[in-house]
Amino acid sequence: MTSPETAGPRTSTDGGYTLIEHLPFTTAKVIGARARIGLVVLASDYTIEHEFRAMIAMEGVDLFMARIANDPRVTPETLAAMEPMLTDTASRILPGDRLDVLAYGCTSASVVLGADRVSQRLAEAKPDTPVSNPISAAFAAFDALGARRIGVLTPYRRDVNEQVRAYITRHGYEVPVFGSFNEEMDPVVATIDEDSLLSAIDTIRAGHEIDAVFVSCTSVRLADAVAGIEERTSLPVTSSNHAMAWHCMRLAGIGDRVADRGRLFTLPLGG
Repeated sequence: MTSPETAGPRTSTDGGYTLIEHLPFTTAKVIGARARIGLVVLASDYTIEHEFRAMIAMEGVDLFMARIANDPRVTPETLAAMEPMLTDTASRILPGDRLDVLAYGCTSASVVLGADRVSQRLAEAKPDTPVSNPISAAFAAFDALGARRIGVLTPYRRDVNEQVRAYITRHGYEVPVFGSFNEEMDPVVATIDEDSLLSAIDTIRAGHEIDAVFVSCTSVRLADAVAGIEERTSLPVTSSNHAMAWHCMRLAGIGDRVADRGRLFTLPLGG
């Protein structure tokens, strides 16, 4: 393709050097050719980008992000405070161009605000674009896995946990056991190690009849361990990032079965 106002390169030697302008070029949309996933990331989140990129690592599927200001202390009040900024932040992702799906990366805020409200704010930025958030993605994951009785593990303090459990049960799932690290600082949550997570999962599943384990919070680093935990426990396992990466791919029309990412990544939406 050439510029409309010129038929070819123009060369000038003014100024003591050779300047060649209007060089011809052609275009090809390679980045995001299969799917463009937009993601609103909390300013305090160290984990979600790393895990998402690893889970969607396939040719032509790409991630585009914007960071939303937030208080690293996770309380119902600080979570709700993000709502007025959500649409504007989302609108900064490839402005004027398409996304195949748009997601908001905060589980607890999606609970506090409600998934419908989060979806509305995202739709104001990118109308007619499928949207996701971690709690809606978790529900889609439970349904795909055929899981109704969920063992839940979170890092949150008690008042946030109460809202999370109530939200899950209000949407038709049972939560017979709920465990928490009771840590309210988001950057600290990102440093919780794998051994601690595995031990906590073993604790909450011991003596309880559950269909799956859900580890909440996009700051929790669990995605790389999911397949191994499932093999060891014979239980489906997912996390906020794990469920939402799968949900985003499926909403964007990517039906690939991804090896070594756990049972969920072999399933379509709805199981």
